[in-house]
Amino acid sequence: MASSISPPALATTIGPAVPVEPIWRWTVDQYHAMIRSGVLTEDDPVELLDGWLVAKMPKNPHHRSSTVGTRDAVASVLPPGWSAWSQESITLPTSEPEPDVVVVRGDQHRYPDRHPGPEDIALVVEVADSSLERDRGFKRRLYAQAGIAAYWIVNLVQNRLEVFTKPSGPGDRADYQQQREFAQADEVALTIEGREVGAVHVRDLLP
Repeated sequence: MASSISPPALATTIGPAVPVEPIWRWTVDQYHAMIRSGVLTEDDPVELLDGWLVAKMPKNPHHRSSTVGTRDAVASVLPPGWSAWSQESITLPTSEPEPDVVVVRGDQHRYPDRHPGPEDIALVVEVADSSLERDRGFKRRLYAQAGIAAYWIVNLVQNRLEVFTKPSGPGDRADYQQQREFAQADEVALTIEGREVGAVHVRDLLP
């Protein structure tokens, strides 16, 4: 008697194949045009990174708590003429990320018709849990390429702060030439335009 063989169940965990054909990359101007025309809205969970539309990582309570704490701690030591923004767009040569915290020159009235650019930015901070690999790699290179003077990663996986300074400048191999790590009990100095303006406790940046 012949035995019957059921067909294999369809896999449900395999996502769409990565295209092998060239994929269109967007300029910052084209990205802005899509926003103006309504093709992209504030509800679309994407950001422009190096010409690609990349899905933004979801935020859990630990991430939200750390973001708020970091913004408040940084804002408390800023001198007049500087502001700490949270999860707002900045414009780089090929990207428009939305860092968790960014220190910009002036306040919102300085930017009525544009986002802050590298020349306006003293510090970018990303709060990293599930996004740690992206923040250490892809975003680190983008910020170094743009010449952002200081880049911090609030590492929620290991409960520490990673500080990157001295960007090497443009190019595909751009990076920060100096990296330091700070534990929960440490203080880290905030430097703006070569001058130390204050220090924050790392524990205040963590949830």
